[in-house]
Amino acid sequence: MLLNMLKKDFSRKKSITIALFIFILLSALLVSAGSSMIMELSNSLNNLFTASKAPHFVQMHSGELNQSEIDDWTSKNDLVKAQQTVEMINIDGSNLYLGNDTESEKNSIMDLDFVRQNTSFDLLLNLESQVIQLSRGEIAVPIYYKQQKNMNIGDKVKITTPSFDMEFTVVDFVRDVQMNPSIIHSKRFVVHKGDFEKIKSNLGEIEYLVEFQLNDFSKLSEFSNAYQSSNLPKKGPAVDYSLFKTLNSITDGVVAAVIIFVSILLNVIAILCIRFTILATIEEDYREIGVMKAIGISQSYIKKMYLTKYVVMAAAASIIGFLASIFLNRLFTANIMLYIGTAPKSVFQHLISFIAVVLIFLMVVLFCSLVLRRFKKISTIEALRSGNIGDAKVKTGSLPLHKSKFFNIPIFLGVKDVFQRFKMFRLLLIVFLVSSFIIIIPVNFLNTIQSPSFISYMGIGQSDIRIDLRLTDNIVERYKEMNSYIKNDKDVAKFSPLVTSQFKMINNDGALENISIETGDFSIFPLDYVNGNAPTSDNEIALSYANSKDMEKNVGDQLQLVVNGTENNMVVSGIYQDVTNGGRTAKALMPFNADAVLWYVVSLDVSEHTDIKGKIAEYEEAFYPAKVTHLQGYLDQTLGNTIDQLKLITILAILIAIFVSILITSLFLKMLVAKDYAQIAILKSIGFTLRDIRIKYVTMALLVLNIGIILGTIVSNTIGQKIVSIILSFFGASQIKFVIDPVQAYILCPLVLMLVVTITTLISIISIKKSSISEMIVE
Repeated sequence: MLLNMLKKDFSRKKSITIALFIFILLSALLVSAGSSMIMELSNSLNNLFTASKAPHFVQMHSGELNQSEIDDWTSKNDLVKAQQTVEMINIDGSNLYLGNDTESEKNSIMDLDFVRQNTSFDLLLNLESQVIQLSRGEIAVPIYYKQQKNMNIGDKVKITTPSFDMEFTVVDFVRDVQMNPSIIHSKRFVVHKGDFEKIKSNLGEIEYLVEFQLNDFSKLSEFSNAYQSSNLPKKGPAVDYSLFKTLNSITDGVVAAVIIFVSILLNVIAILCIRFTILATIEEDYREIGVMKAIGISQSYIKKMYLTKYVVMAAAASIIGFLASIFLNRLFTANIMLYIGTAPKSVFQHLISFIAVVLIFLMVVLFCSLVLRRFKKISTIEALRSGNIGDAKVKTGSLPLHKSKFFNIPIFLGVKDVFQRFKMFRLLLIVFLVSSFIIIIPVNFLNTIQSPSFISYMGIGQSDIRIDLRLTDNIVERYKEMNSYIKNDKDVAKFSPLVTSQFKMINNDGALENISIETGDFSIFPLDYVNGNAPTSDNEIALSYANSKDMEKNVGDQLQLVVNGTENNMVVSGIYQDVTNGGRTAKALMPFNADAVLWYVVSLDVSEHTDIKGKIAEYEEAFYPAKVTHLQGYLDQTLGNTIDQLKLITILAILIAIFVSILITSLFLKMLVAKDYAQIAILKSIGFTLRDIRIKYVTMALLVLNIGIILGTIVSNTIGQKIVSIILSFFGASQIKFVIDPVQAYILCPLVLMLVVTITTLISIISIKKSSISEMIVE
């Protein structure tokens, strides 16, 4: 009996059943793919960190280094399992040519470092996650350049200076556990140790990575405090294992979260459609339900008959969605496979995806069961007497026809119908709201991340040009000369010299640790602060969001710094957002620590009619080998990969929203036309033309759509903005403010939805021409 009922119901409602099936299938597919992507990311990261023997603690250092002091300290520290010091030769971008480019890397913001393969840990891997081994004349290039420059095996890499030339052939690409992501502004090129020594003897600008592996990773904090309290090299930032993992997972982690979020939204739409369909079915079968109750069929069995259809449909859609996700996973994990590699698939990974799909299935079944409790309200006598459900009645008495004298009558009737039967139109309203939400959030976030103002979320004030000066023997003199040159340049409207150096800080445990503080005037190129404001006196300090969380400090709290051997109480004046360097930075007006300078930066704005490209070229020549960057280029190079991923997500979101709008509008209107069959026939009989009736239904659809778009825009710019902020808070930005392109957000996106909904409405109401009063009377 149940099987026959299922067959009959499917043949009667093919389009509705297929649509619901597709929604559940897509929801299951996406939630399976998203959860699988998270598992893939986690497993692949663990595999990469294991294969490369990732260091637990790395201290970067510029300047002279005494290895014997490091060895002596290491031998006395029981926490240390292994130690190595990695030499890196920094190559100025103007001297490096990659692939077929005739332009050098002079505009690159990346620190370009040549290294040899490590021997004990921090191993540099190829695309098969094997340890790279090279011969003379060969080079392995960071994956970043394979993606950004479309480099291939066999391409050439050239180092060219007035006194030295060297050419390499690309034979591999580097998976670097420390420097993979584009958000890290250092990249390691691997060469043979003989070639390394040759470059070193000719160029010779060396930086160091003092690396440690520990016997017990849980004691990393204890080890870090011990190292920071020592006299060992530390002219540079310190990074650790946890930060490496966070930075390697940023882009793909966000993509996976978005996929799961879209999956949940689709499941919500599927559930709402199922509710509407169930209620419509109960109304259609109201008399039959009354008959079944009258002849003694139990309520639980009647409920089971109706529930079975949705259980079977949800189960089939979930299984197919899960199986399809297995084949589509390569599409979703392509970036993971390129940058991180893939770990062997485990049964547990498939099990997590399957459990996620089961949850989608259970949500659908549970909701169906809750909706079908409505059977309790059905009275056998009332069903047999009236043959229709009680709550199907429409409100009357509002918006009388005589008030339509200022409006076209079909339009007035459409508006009147929506308000009188608003409860029924809720489904369409929510679908349009969700569709607007799915479109507007990615579009607004894409505009935000591409906007020049996004630089403020990287802890940098917005300016035209940024100049980074590397540490060299005569760095102080060069920095003074650069400031003098810029100060006397008539094309410069304003400039701000900033110096980042390290200070000792007394942490919450009473131990000394390093803190990197940028000093200078922060009123010239101000940041937006989450709380408080920029420091205005030399006893105030502003902390990045990540630092404030780690230190458990808020605005007004005190911080103990050790300056020239004396403890200084600093007051936290403000908290700002920074997604770079793990988000752990600080800003103050105090004099910088000349003995522990990390880098020098000058930000500047040029006057209105100045050629920025020409000015950058002038500064590159005048301040060589400083890095002179247009801020937009800085953003593109840092977040280029993330922006590309987000563009893909935005296109997918728009297509999904359009597909959902078409499908639901079509189904809803077909059901509405069938429901209004008698009403349409009456309208035709009293003189309404087919065109008038179509205008009425288009008006109804567009009115609901416009309400949905307005609500969707409000929700996107409030709740949606908050959701993006929550995701990015893990990376150092807790209060994202959307940069909204009004043409895109308020004109183009709504117009696309309006056009789609109008065309869908016109197609969906074709059956209206078949309605006639005579047919209704016969029936």
